[in-house]
Amino acid sequence: MPTESSLPRSPFRALAAAVMISALALTACGSDNDDLAQRASNDGTNYVAGDGSVQEYAPENRGEPVEFESTLFDGSEVSPERWAGEVTVINFWYAACAPCRVEAPDLQAIHEEFDDEGVQFYGVNTRDTQATAEAFERNFGITYPSMEDRSGQVMMAMTSYVPPSAVPTTLVLDREGRVSARVLGIAEPGTLRALITTALEEG
Repeated sequence: MPTESSLPRSPFRALAAAVMISALALTACGSDNDDLAQRASNDGTNYVAGDGSVQEYAPENRGEPVEFESTLFDGSEVSPERWAGEVTVINFWYAACAPCRVEAPDLQAIHEEFDDEGVQFYGVNTRDTQATAEAFERNFGITYPSMEDRSGQVMMAMTSYVPPSAVPTTLVLDREGRVSARVLGIAEPGTLRALITTALEEG
C-alpha cells in the first residue's frame, strides 16, 4: 500500500495519476469489441482485483459450515444441504469482470475433471441479469449452475472469506460445508486442482 510520502503532492500530478489509473482500469476490464462487457450492466471497472493469493485452512482451524440460501438462475433453490457430504467449489463472478473471463475456461475444465468424483461447482453472480449471465455461460461453455446475487445476500453471508467487491474469489468447501481454501483473484488451474484434491483426500 502506498505511504503518504509516495502519493502525488501536486494537483497536476494527482490528476495525471488519476487519468492513468482510469485508463488502465478501462483497458483491463472492458473493450469495444467485447460483447459481454458491453451487454453487462456496468463496464467492469468497479471491482477489486485479487492477486491470486491462496489461503488454506487446516481442519481444526475451519469455521462453521457456510450458511446461506439463494436461487439458481434455473429457479432451483440452494441451501446448505446442497454441499453436505460433498466437496464443493464456489466461484464469485460477473460477466464484465476481465479476470472472470480469463479463468472461466479453466474452471469449466476442472469441473469436468472432478465431476466423476462428486465435486460440485457453483457460481455466485454478483451483478448480472439472467440474460447477461447466461450469455457469458454460453460463450465459455459453462455447464455448472450459478446463483443470482445482485442483492448481495450471499456475499454478505460470506464476508469472512470474500472481501466486498473482490471478484473473482473462489472457495473450496470440505465435506462438512466448511471453507477449506480460498483464492483471491484468478484461480491458477494447478493450484485449484491441488486444493480440491486435498479436500477430497480428507475423506
